[in-house]
Amino acid sequence: MEQIIGFIKQPWPWYVAGPMIAVAYAAVMFFGKRLGLSSAIRHTCAASGLGKINSFFDYDWKAMSWNLFLVLGIFMGGFVAMQLLTDHSGVGIGPEAVASLEALGLENPGQAYLPSEIFSWEAFFSLKGFSIMVLGGFLIGFGARYADGCTSGHAISGLSEMKLTSLIAIIGFFVGGTIGANFLLPLLLNL
Repeated sequence: MEQIIGFIKQPWPWYVAGPMIAVAYAAVMFFGKRLGLSSAIRHTCAASGLGKINSFFDYDWKAMSWNLFLVLGIFMGGFVAMQLLTDHSGVGIGPEAVASLEALGLENPGQAYLPSEIFSWEAFFSLKGFSIMVLGGFLIGFGARYADGCTSGHAISGLSEMKLTSLIAIIGFFVGGTIGANFLLPLLLNL
């Protein structure tokens, strides 16, 4: 039993996690649905009555309410994974990555999943932290809307359906993430 718990608490290899995602998506497709999280945000906005203000949110969101349960399940799964299935011993990153992160001004990289210099209440209420959150949130929201879907929707649903637009979107997401991580984040951390 301890071996099973030990396995669960470790990051799962791609050959376990990948097929699990494929099975989950096959189940979603079986019921004629499409998987993606940005649509759940749209459904939440529609459910809250924003359709009266903007026609983009004026539709029958109840027909897509299953997607809201998907998001609830993701939050619950994340909570359970963090509280019960994580050993909290830090993140296994290489010495080169540690040196790069320390050069950016992050203290103790690899000791926590999220660096407190960016993801803490103290950081959020600073000009730098607030700028990172607002700029990041805007870029993610704009990108998901402009690309007509988020990374999970395009990567899981779109690529599974062999859509060229999803392949182009994923390439754009990776290029944008690379630019953000290598150029924008260092600029923001040095504010």
